[in-house]
Amino acid sequence: QVQVVESGGTLVQAGGSLRLSCTVSGLAFVGYDMGWFRQTPGIPGKEREGVSFISWNSGSTYYIDSVKGRFTISRDNAMKTLYLQMNNLLYEDTAVYYCAPARIETGTIVVPPTWASDNWGQGTQVTVSN
Repeated sequence: QVQVVESGGTLVQAGGSLRLSCTVSGLAFVGYDMGWFRQTPGIPGKEREGVSFISWNSGSTYYIDSVKGRFTISRDNAMKTLYLQMNNLLYEDTAVYYCAPARIETGTIVVPPTWASDNWGQGTQVTVSN
């Protein structure tokens, strides 16, 4: 049974920094490319968007334009943990952040089709105040 637990989110002022963590159990973490996703509740039609991607061996990373230069993704395969260092946070970064296996399709970070909807963790809330 896959279990994903995200942590590290909190209320922070614009310009501040946070480090998110995600631990994964129930799957061979080292064999998966991984990603961070975010979703802003309460906005109709706003889908969960992929924010950052890292390959299984950390050899490749990818960021959406809005976070490039501010966010850094990393992983510790021995600890089965994924990280997201978030610097110079903006109000627009406010969202619930999730981690999951990921791949890149035509420039978009998505989960593989084998990722079941009930595998998602609870996420961690990041709130950035102006």
